[in-house]
Amino acid sequence: MTKPARITLIHALKHSIAPIEAAFAKAWPEARLMNLLDDSLSADLARDGALTDAMTERFLALGDYAAATGADAILFTCSAFGPCIEAVARAHAPMPVLKPNEAMIERAVTMGQRIGLLSTFPPTLASMPPEFPASVRVVPKLAEGALAALDRGDRAAHDRMIVEASKDLRDCDVIALAQFSIAATAPLVAEATGRPVVTTPDSAVDKLMRLLKAKAQAPALF
Repeated sequence: MTKPARITLIHALKHSIAPIEAAFAKAWPEARLMNLLDDSLSADLARDGALTDAMTERFLALGDYAAATGADAILFTCSAFGPCIEAVARAHAPMPVLKPNEAMIERAVTMGQRIGLLSTFPPTLASMPPEFPASVRVVPKLAEGALAALDRGDRAAHDRMIVEASKDLRDCDVIALAQFSIAATAPLVAEATGRPVVTTPDSAVDKLMRLLKAKAQAPALF
């Protein structure tokens, strides 16, 4: 009997934990999850306004710690740190190390040419559009004030602000929700816009499952 896959989830926002755990519970309940949270990462990025070498070193340290615990794969849930996560992926190849948005981007580009990118965290709208292929047009949209509402525990206001912002993306082919923390609003956004909506948690779990199951079935090389 093969042992369940051990997945380390690394978060920069505490709000990301519940959505990704829910996505695993629905699609891959057998996976063993381990959560690492450093919510100073997002605060420091907001303060510094740019990714720094020191930030990359912090991500490498988190990746080393996850690998040392026996992780079969690492999934980062913080969407504004792409280059830092790429450094971890290089350091730990061939272990799967996923950026939170890469699976969602792969899915979104199969659904249309004009992709609405909805976020509540401004740095995400700077770092994430270049991760899309040049063949599509990304239309970024910030749900102003929504993250602050979530931080103070007002989820109703958070969801309302996201839905309101999403209405500016009604002319897009598909709407991509850029963060794990806003994934639960997908049905509300779909209803408000009439557009298909893709989320990061569901796409990421699906890709990880495929990667690790393919690896488990690959013949051993001697």
